[in-house]
Amino acid sequence: MTTIAWDGRTLAADKRCVYGEVVNIVTKIHRAGDCLVGGSGEFAFILAMVEWVRGGRKDSEFPADQRNKDEWQPVLVIDREGRMHLYERTCHPIRWERRFGAIGSGKAYAIAAMHLGLSAEDAVAVACEYDPGSGNGIDVLRMEEV
Repeated sequence: MTTIAWDGRTLAADKRCVYGEVVNIVTKIHRAGDCLVGGSGEFAFILAMVEWVRGGRKDSEFPADQRNKDEWQPVLVIDREGRMHLYERTCHPIRWERRFGAIGSGKAYAIAAMHLGLSAEDAVAVACEYDPGSGNGIDVLRMEEV
């Protein structure tokens, strides 16, 4: 559930949050110091990761719940240079080297849309059209505003 996309300058995310049978609206992308952060999955885990990034990404302070092999959530961190770092179960990120990327249930739609030249915001809009886990509006953060 979620679509978060990065196009090299803009981080965009849908706002749909499903809690049981209720659809809510949340903000899934955040500023954390000089980084942009977005996560897909259980919201409390993602917020803990946002705070970890804000705190300087110290190895010793990596959220314990994120280390759980069955409960971790993917979190995308965009550094000041616009590089993508995907955090999964450890404090050691996977460094994505492409110009654009996406996470969440709508990632394939978003990646295809950006491959065809659409912005991250437009790519999330495409994902919202086809992915039932994405919707309820779009938030956007731009790197130059960091």
